Parts: sequence; C-alpha cells; structure tokens
Amino acid sequence: MIALRNTVVPLLAVVAVVTVGCAAPTPAPGEPTPAGDGTELTLADGYEPDDLNPLLGYGAEGASKFYDGLYARDGERNLQPALAAAEATPSPDQRTWTVPLRRGVTFHDGSTLGPEDVVATYRAVLDPDRAATIRSTVPMLTAVEPVGTDAVRFELAHPYGSFPARLTSGILPSEVLEGGGPVSDLPVNTRAVGTGPYSLEEWRRGDTMIMKANERYWGGAPAVKRVTVVFATDDNTRAQRVAAGEFDGTVLPPALAKAVAEQSGMELREHASADYRTISLPFADPVAADPAIRAALNRAVNRQGMVDALLAGQGQPAFHPIPGVLPDQVEPAAEFTYDPAEAARILDEAGWVPGPDGVRARDGRTASFTLMYPATDTIRRDLAQAFASDARAAGIDVRLEGLGWEAIEPRMGRDALVLGGGDPFDPGFKSWQLLHSSNAADGFNNPGSYANPQVDAALDAALRAPDEASRTEQIRAFQRAYAADPGMVFLVFVGHSYVAQDRWDGYVPVVEPHTHGVTWGPWWNLEDWTPKP
Repeated sequence: MIALRNTVVPLLAVVAVVTVGCAAPTPAPGEPTPAGDGTELTLADGYEPDDLNPLLGYGAEGASKFYDGLYARDGERNLQPALAAAEATPSPDQRTWTVPLRRGVTFHDGSTLGPEDVVATYRAVLDPDRAATIRSTVPMLTAVEPVGTDAVRFELAHPYGSFPARLTSGILPSEVLEGGGPVSDLPVNTRAVGTGPYSLEEWRRGDTMIMKANERYWGGAPAVKRVTVVFATDDNTRAQRVAAGEFDGTVLPPALAKAVAEQSGMELREHASADYRTISLPFADPVAADPAIRAALNRAVNRQGMVDALLAGQGQPAFHPIPGVLPDQVEPAAEFTYDPAEAARILDEAGWVPGPDGVRARDGRTASFTLMYPATDTIRRDLAQAFASDARAAGIDVRLEGLGWEAIEPRMGRDALVLGGGDPFDPGFKSWQLLHSSNAADGFNNPGSYANPQVDAALDAALRAPDEASRTEQIRAFQRAYAADPGMVFLVFVGHSYVAQDRWDGYVPVVEPHTHGVTWGPWWNLEDWTPKP
C-alpha cells in the first residue's frame, strides 16, 4: 500500500498554510460574502450541475431546493408525503398505485399544481422520444392517469411493493412539457420551475447560483431567505477559501475537512452514506474481463487501509453496492478478505505468470489495463493510486489516467473507471441498475456490461418481491451470487464530510446517497432552519 502513505499530508499542509493567522479577507468586487445573520447563506460546492431538469436526474433523491416529488425522505430515511397528500394506496396485486395530491400548491410561475402536472411529468418519462434519463428509475411503470381532480393512478408491468420510493423526482408544470421533443431541450434545464422551497434567482455558469426563498411554499416560507452557491471544483482551493472566512460552509474530503475544522473553529459535520467507490471493469477488455483477474483483484486490495489512510477513518470497506448503514440487508458471506497470497494463488492457477518486471502475462498477453478517474476529484485520484499500487503488488499493471468527464464517458465501455454511486433508500434497486445485464452499457448503469444469470435472477426477484422480508432475502441472495463472480472491485463507502458555521438552528444529521455537496449535507433540510437567538 505504498500509495496510501503520501496522500494526506499535502492536503493538511495546504490548510496549515492558509489558516495560520487567517482573517476573513476583503472580497473581490462582486464576490459574495457570508451574511451570518440567519437570512442569507453563502456556500461553496465542488460540483456544478449540468442542468436543473428533474427528468434528466436533477434532485432525483428528493432533496432538490427547486422541486418537490410526490414523496420525500425525512432524517430517518422514512418516506413522507410531499406533493402527495398521504400514502399511496396499492391494488391487491400491487400493480396499481393511487396517489392523492396535496391541495393549494403553486409552482414558482404562479400556476397551481394538479393531476395534469403529475401526469404530464411521468408521461414524458415514459415517452421514448423525449429521452428522459430517469426512465431507468421506474422501469416497472407502464402508464399514469388522472383520477378526478385531486389524485393520479400509476400502472405497473409487475408488482413492486416499494413503488412509492421511486416517486421522489421533481414534478414540472404541464405547460413546460407541451410541444414534445427531447426533454434536454426544455427551458427548465437552466431556468428551474418547480414547487420547491427556493426558486432560482440567477445562475452564472462556472461561477455562482443564487436561490431565493419561495414565500408561498406549501411547507412554510424558509427563514433563510437567500442562498448563494459558489462553484469551486478544486478541493484545496475550496478549503483555503472556507478557512479564510469566505463561505458559511462547504463539502471537503474527510482529512481536509477535519484539518479545516480544527484550525478555523468551524463545525465539522460527518455524515454516514451509501456512497460507494468501485472500480468498474469493462468486459470489452480481455484482461479486465477475465474471471481470475477480477477474483484476484478483489482479494488484493486493502480496503480498510484505504479507509484509514485516505478517508481519515470516515468510511467503510465496500464489497458490493449494499451499504453497512443497512445491516439487515448486508450478507456477511459476500465479503472479500484482504489476502494477497490468495490473490497470487488464483492468478497462478489461472496461468497468469509473473515476468521479470513482476507483471504477469498469459499466452502472450500482459496483465494490464487502463483505469480512468475524474482529474479534479482528489478522493477518486487517491483511491485509483492505492488500487493501482495493490494491483501492481499482485502482478497486474494498472495504467492511470486523470481526465475530464467529457473524455471519460465515451470510453466507459472499454476502459476501467473509478465509479461512484449508492442509495440508502432502495439499494436493491440501485444494484439492479448497476449490475443487471439488461442495463449493460446504459451510461453509468452497468458501464462495463457485466452479465451473470444468477445475479440477474436474484435482482429480478427483489424487484418483484411482495414484501420487505422477501425483498431483503433476495438482496442477500444477490450478494452471494455476485461475490462468486464479481464484476467490479468495490473499494469503500465514503463518509461525507462538511465544515459549516454554527449560526442556525435546525441541523439534522442524515445518511446520504451518492449525491451530496450543498444539495444534501448539513443543508439538506435548509428550508426548516431558523436563526439562532
């Protein structure tokens, strides 16, 4: 694990330099400053959204400030009505679900929410000509119809007992969806129109986004009236600026967040998550696709070492997509022990012979493949380096390439990738998206085209399970089948770390999905905050 020893110190050194004797600087002209009075907030985020369209996946887990879904999650991950007025009612066979709608809700444009808006939103999802990327989140949905003036009915291809959990995506006004055409062409991509607690005041691409409180919000007008989000993709730069007092809070890699909190006096907020990092292995590459290579790599990586050295202990080892925050669904028999000797035995038995340089080969083919990672993501970079170091010790040469997403995405089918994802709300469904053969090469769903009939069968059974106990049984069966023939190398579940000024009441810790930053984090329920006395 040579790569682990030299990754944290440079980050801490950067923070030490900027925080010694620091005082809040005078902002540059036009640069936002923290208000600190409970009515305004300035945050920094390491990621900027590509668009603001819920049909393209924006705010899909229900924490968007611009949109509401029919349902949302509370701090205990329980599903609660949002635009729905109450729980959904299933038919006896669970193939039809009726959702009553909340009355008196208005969109940011002043129009009133009605069944026509929900129907138009989900019919756009179902229409292949509109190319809504969230279609894969409701594969069981076949139709949606209005029921009178205050309800909608969803029709499913097969029973799905947790279907309401799939109804957290934002609802759009029906007028926005008139005219047809791809949803990627809609004006809401850059000018959000929803029912959420905040509306979009301004979005300067590559710079800032400003949100203002929705004074007509059905849940009550937020006390924090204006939120400015500054986009700063570099982790070290963001750490310097928040430590210098420019922001009220930000998301940071765990070690960096701890250093900033210790030296600046800001609050450290650490959230558990279902956010995995995995090495997606392309089955188009003859080395990465080899079962012995995949089995050996899963035993050659020191996952706990990565958690300790790269995540400052803020995380858990990962062996599959089911997170440890849901212990009832985790199958203990599906773990991989760190065992370099066993990795070597597997490779020897499969005929991969070490060469003079230590790199193995078989039938004239070198055990080598390329691993991509997003260049600005320090956690993925460090994990890639640690993975490559462990793989090299096993005799497998992993060539690293730090790239932008525009270069990564076209190559996901032929080169390995440090992939992120995860869902603490319905991880069985997330596993279906990631590893079921029907989703092969569907963007970030199964990018390596993994296929295993036993895995498919267990995941299909989990989707069709009539109750939670049956679903859990099938999710555990999936893990056993996957561990016998792993298609990826899951590394860690990354704990999310934030620093924030402690000036408001209302913070509630939450277990987070892959999506984080200022959408989730300490600010996931920002609309409920009040100023400290």
